[in-house]
Amino acid sequence: MSTPTSSTPQTPSAARASAGSVVASVVGSSRPISWINTAYPFAAAYLMSGGGITATFVVGTLYFLIPYNLLMYGINDVFDYESDLRNPRKGGVEGIVLDRRMHRVTLWSAVLSNLPFLVFLVAVALAWPGLGAPDEISPVACLVTLAVSVFAVVAYSAPGLRFKERPVLDSLTSSTHFVSPAVVGLVYAGSSFSAPVVFTLAAFFLWGVASQAFGAVQDIEADREADIASIGTVFGASRTVLFAMAAYAASALLMTGAGWPGVLAAVVPVLYLVNIAPYRSLSDADCERANAGWKRFLWLNIVSGFLITQLLIWIALR
Repeated sequence: MSTPTSSTPQTPSAARASAGSVVASVVGSSRPISWINTAYPFAAAYLMSGGGITATFVVGTLYFLIPYNLLMYGINDVFDYESDLRNPRKGGVEGIVLDRRMHRVTLWSAVLSNLPFLVFLVAVALAWPGLGAPDEISPVACLVTLAVSVFAVVAYSAPGLRFKERPVLDSLTSSTHFVSPAVVGLVYAGSSFSAPVVFTLAAFFLWGVASQAFGAVQDIEADREADIASIGTVFGASRTVLFAMAAYAASALLMTGAGWPGVLAAVVPVLYLVNIAPYRSLSDADCERANAGWKRFLWLNIVSGFLITQLLIWIALR
């Protein structure tokens, strides 16, 4: 008669290592290198609109720093698992291949980390005036912009919606991920949408459209193997790069409507246009060569963030 084998109890150090592995996977899925790309637009828009250092500023900035990104990229990593397995650039700062065993905990972490922040931000709008919210805010505008921002994040990768597989809509939705935090910051600070603000937001939006389109180029072959549609797989590498170049150029032109000295920011999309121009004749078979341009894009984000920060400081001190 066989004797049942007993499992060896997990030691405290092993349990800590296991917990650490889970945390590392969840945090890695949230793309730490991209946290600033969503927190900064909210914080800058809120402060530049006169919102000040309030509870809404702190909570909103923290929300768009980590939980928002975990929701965005966590859902993506779970439901793009098959494509990521075929993608040679996954496994570093550009995104991890999330172990199947981590899918459930990542989704739960994304949802549960978002809830308290969203509850607070909704409460600020519903309790207006109160909770330190400016007298000028529109509760409806706050709720609608926040809802659009969260919906765009979920709709991009979630089954049944998968906006990322609908060419052009994928670029529009991705851009919404980065522009909507700025809009949320503006409405929660009670800002009016003057012409310079509208031109700046439109330019920012086209920058986001161009960036997502170019980012899709390097994944064309991997996405096709996984039967995932995108602006890159449908348009092809060369035409997608040309589309991105046109969007960057239009972004720079729109910044001329931002007035002085905001117009100086027009140089930023031009830098990105120059970065991707060498790939305008890229063939689909060589799509992975665009990864070099994408890596420069990640560094350009840091340089651009510095330049825009200096410009915002100048505007604030004028």
